[in-house]
Amino acid sequence: MITKTYKIEGMTCGGCVASVKKQLDESASITKTVIQLDYPQAKLSFDNEVDIETLQSIIHKAGNYTIEQDRSGTQNMNLPLPEKNIHTYKPLILIVGFIAVVSALSQYPSPSFSVMIWVRHFMAGFFIVFAFFKLLNLQGFANSYSMYDIVAAKWKTWGYIYPFVELALGLLYLTNIAPLVTNLSTFLILGISSIGVIKSNLDKRKIKCACLGDVFNLPMSTVTIVEDLSMVGMSLIMLLQNRIL
Repeated sequence: MITKTYKIEGMTCGGCVASVKKQLDESASITKTVIQLDYPQAKLSFDNEVDIETLQSIIHKAGNYTIEQDRSGTQNMNLPLPEKNIHTYKPLILIVGFIAVVSALSQYPSPSFSVMIWVRHFMAGFFIVFAFFKLLNLQGFANSYSMYDIVAAKWKTWGYIYPFVELALGLLYLTNIAPLVTNLSTFLILGISSIGVIKSNLDKRKIKCACLGDVFNLPMSTVTIVEDLSMVGMSLIMLLQNRIL
C-alpha cells in the first residue's frame, strides 16, 4: 500500500472537509482517506498510486478546491505536539535570551546605556535570527503558517514572502534606515499576524507554531501571542519615542 501526504487549497471549514472526504471515499482507486483542516491536510493510501490530475478531478466534484502533493519533508511536522511547558519552549527562550544579551553588549563600552538603542538592536536580532530559521525550510514554514495566519490562509504565497520581510525589517533596524517605515511596517505586519495566533489559541487548536520555522516542534500557545505582541509593543514605543504618532 502506498500512502502520500497532500495539501488541499480552499478548505475553510468542517463542511469543506466533509465534502472533499466524501468524494475521495467514493473513489475505488483510494483505499483510505484522512482529511482535516490542520496540517497535514490529506493523507491518502492507494494499492496503485493515483496521479495528481485524477485526484484533482475527484475533489473538483466537491467544489473549487485544488490538491498538490506535499514535498516539504513532513517527517517533523507529523510528530505529535509536545506538552505546553517551559521545557518545550526552551529553544525559543534561549534564542530570545541570547538576542537580548547580545543587544545589550553591543553598547559596551559606552559609558551610558540607551534603552531605545537596545530595543532597536533587539528587534534587529529577533527578525534576522527568526528569518534564518524560517528560511532553512521555506516550504515547511509556509505550510505551517497557512494553518493559522489570516493572510497566508487566503494567499499562500505570503508564507513564502514573510521570512524575507522579516529579514528586511531586521536589516533596517540594524542600520536604522527609514525608522518610520520600519516601525510602521512592524506594527502593521505583526499586528495582523497576531490576529491569527490569538484566534487559534481561543479556538484551542492543536497546531504547530511556525515562529521558528520547521526546525522545532513547538505547539501554538500564549507564548506565541506574547512574542508577537511584544514586537508590536516595541515598534509602538519607538514610534512614540520619535514623536511619529
